[in-house]
Amino acid sequence: MSNWMERRREAVARAPYNVTEIFIKEAKEAMIRDIDGREYIDFAGGIGVQNVGHCHPKVVAAIQQQAAAFIHPCFHVTPYESYVLLAEKLNELTPGDFPKKTIFLNSGAEAVENAVKIARKYTGRPAIVSFTGGYHGRTLLTMSLTSKVMPYKKGFGPFAPEVYKFPYPYYYRANGQTADEVDEQLIAALQQFFTAEVAPDHVAAIIIEPVQGEGGFVVPSAKFMQAIRRICDEHGIVMIADEIQTGFARTGRMFAMEHFGVAPDLMTLSKSMGAGVPISAVVGRSEIMDAPEVGQLGGTFSGSPLACAAALAVLDVIEEEQLILRARHLGEKMMMLLEEMKQQFDIVGDVRGLGAMCAIELVTDREQKTPAKEQTAYIVSQAWKRGAIFLSAGLYSNVVRFLPPLVMTDEQLQKGFSILHQLLAEVQQKVVKRCVK
Repeated sequence: MSNWMERRREAVARAPYNVTEIFIKEAKEAMIRDIDGREYIDFAGGIGVQNVGHCHPKVVAAIQQQAAAFIHPCFHVTPYESYVLLAEKLNELTPGDFPKKTIFLNSGAEAVENAVKIARKYTGRPAIVSFTGGYHGRTLLTMSLTSKVMPYKKGFGPFAPEVYKFPYPYYYRANGQTADEVDEQLIAALQQFFTAEVAPDHVAAIIIEPVQGEGGFVVPSAKFMQAIRRICDEHGIVMIADEIQTGFARTGRMFAMEHFGVAPDLMTLSKSMGAGVPISAVVGRSEIMDAPEVGQLGGTFSGSPLACAAALAVLDVIEEEQLILRARHLGEKMMMLLEEMKQQFDIVGDVRGLGAMCAIELVTDREQKTPAKEQTAYIVSQAWKRGAIFLSAGLYSNVVRFLPPLVMTDEQLQKGFSILHQLLAEVQQKVVKRCVK
C-alpha cells in the first residue's frame, strides 16, 4: 500500500473531496488500474465525463495531433478552424429548429455563469429562477443557483442576489400524489410564485436540469418541462437547459431535452464533451447569443485547441460506435437489475433514471421514506475496496448513482452490480437488526 494519501493530506487542502483512496496509474474504456496494480470497474466515469470511455484511441490521437501543431495561441488572438467546426456541429446537433450560435468556455460552472450573463443582457432583466435540488456549480453565482447547503453552500455566503428557487417535481417524495397531480400543483404554484416572490417581467431566465444530477437523478415529466417552456414563452423569459451532466448520449439521446420534446433557448454543455479535456459551451438562439457586445464574453483558455480537437473526436466516436443506442441498452440493463434488487431489499426505496443515467434511493423505512444516509455512505466507501467505483448523490445524500462509460461491457456491468448486491444485503441486514433491537 502506497503512502500517497498521507502525502495528499499533508500537501493538498482538505476541502477537495475524494470518493476513493485510489491513486490511478492508467484507465482504459470502463476500467481503472491503480498504482498498486489493482483494477476497478468505473461507474463514476469521472462524474459523467467519460461517456466515450477512458482514453479512447481516437480522442487520444486527436489530442496528440493537435499538441504537435499548436497548443495555445488563444482564440481571441488568432482563431482556429476547430473552434468554428465544433460550434457548427453543436449548432446542428442541439434541439431547436432555429438559427443558433455557440461560445466555448472551460467548465460547467463557467458555462452557467455565461448563460446567465447572456440572458440578462438579452432581456435587460436581473432575476434568475432555479430549482430545489438543482446543482449548477461552485462559483458565487452558480453556488447561489445550487440548492444543497452541505457541502456546497455552508459558510460561503452572502450569495448572489436576484436568485429565486422553485420546487422541482420529485415524484417519489410526493406523499401519495400521482405524477400528474404533482405537475398540476407545481404549474399552478408557479403562477402564484410570480405573484408572491418575483414578477415574471423581472425574470431573465429559468434554468433547469432535464434530469437533476447532484440532486439524485430526479426525472421530471414531459408535461412539466413543456409547461416551463410555455411559461417562458408567455413572459419573455429565457429558458436555459443545464445539460452538463445529461448531454452527449448519456440518456439515450444526444441531449436529454429531446426526451421531452422541448427546445430551450440556451443550453449549457460540458463534462463528456471533451472526454476529460476541460471544455464547456453555451449554445442557443442566435439573437440571444449575440446580445452581448464584442469583447463581453470569453476567456484566455476558453475553447482551447486541445479541447476542441478532443470534442470533435468525441462527436465522431458517439456516431461511429452508436453510443446513443448503447446508452439505451445499458440503461435498460441497469434498470432491470436495480428493479430486481428493489424487490429483494426493502432498503431500496426507488429506482429511477433516464438512459444510462440511473440511480437508487435508499431508505430505512419504505413507508416513511426515511433517508438511509449512513448506509449510502457505507456502500460507496466499501464498493471501491471490492472493485467497483460508485457515487452518491441526492438532497439527503441517500442516492447511489451510476454514470458508467457507455463502452462498458455487459459482463463488467454484471460484475459491478454483483458487488452492489452484496453491499445492499449487508446494509439491509444492519437496518433489520437495528429495527429488531
